[in-house]
Amino acid sequence: MALILDGKKLRDELLEKLKSELDGYSIMPKLVVILVGDNPASKLYVNNKQKTAEKLGIISEVLTYPDSVTEEELLLKINELNSDISVNAILVQLPLPKHINKYKIINAISPIKDVDGFTPENLGKLLSGEIPYVYPCTPKGIFLLLDKYGISVEGKHVVIVGRSNIVGKPLSAMMLNSNATVTICHSHTKNLKEITKTADILVSAVGRDLIKDDMVRNDAVVVDVGIFKDEFGKTRGDVDFANVSKQVEAISPVPGGVGPMTITSLMLNTVELYKFQNLKKL
Repeated sequence: MALILDGKKLRDELLEKLKSELDGYSIMPKLVVILVGDNPASKLYVNNKQKTAEKLGIISEVLTYPDSVTEEELLLKINELNSDISVNAILVQLPLPKHINKYKIINAISPIKDVDGFTPENLGKLLSGEIPYVYPCTPKGIFLLLDKYGISVEGKHVVIVGRSNIVGKPLSAMMLNSNATVTICHSHTKNLKEITKTADILVSAVGRDLIKDDMVRNDAVVVDVGIFKDEFGKTRGDVDFANVSKQVEAISPVPGGVGPMTITSLMLNTVELYKFQNLKKL
């Protein structure tokens, strides 16, 4: 049976350590989340983020807007938050309505308040090998999880299935910067199975039933980032956990693997931005 990469356990350890640090602060970091529309998944994510922040003592404010909000209104609000010295971290919950250009909105966030690490400056730093103000939350969570279990990526062949701006692309840059050899696969990739079988570390971030036991090596490490509800309403990931876990070296479960680490990384990023901004003021 594979080693289980337990994100819940690591989350609890990291958040307990962070809370101890924050208990010594006279002024708490402040995170502002912008939520547009009534997407149930987005509401759930934002609610979970807010609950975690409150447990730590981080000030968390959610600004909600109807689907009909204009691009200009959001840009004005972001500009206001950028100028507000009491706000340390800004997050725009995706997806946004189709009439709003998500890139314009994300690009408007000040790089030193960009808690998701999605602005061109932060992603540019990442791609050029510089250290960004913060790393994107899910890739950061994956690295924290691998590190906790002593899994080095240096010299390894890492296959990433999925090329999103949220996971696949930034994760590939982080892996390259850590001296891994990286292959990115996506919906147009031919011979996917042949490629995934070459992976020392396989990361799947697609959101559908995809990775079977005949697609992975016996000594592989498998990181499952995908999450969806199957036809029975059960939450599951991209990987056939029951069968794949019998043969691989290590695997992250869904739920309980990468998911908890994403929100943990968001809290860590909020505090990192707070420290950077306050250091600049000294």
